[in-house]
Amino acid sequence: MAMPDKRFPLIWTGWLLAILVSFGAIEGVAIAWGDTTLSRYVWELSLAWPPILVIYGMVVGGLAVHFWWHWMPPGAKSQG
Repeated sequence: MAMPDKRFPLIWTGWLLAILVSFGAIEGVAIAWGDTTLSRYVWELSLAWPPILVIYGMVVGGLAVHFWWHWMPPGAKSQG
């Protein structure tokens, strides 16, 4: 069986860079035009529906656990 190419780290890096660039562009346009920025949008959304802050916290916490929790520490006998 041939080893697969390691293209996906490059693809993920490109995707994350595209998110950063698009965020910067949209935020820059919003500031230049005096329109709603992301922070203002989140503020107004939290005023309209306060539970959104709890949901944000759960999403960020879930991602942190997913990325940095040691599910299989060295020497563990469990298979997952």
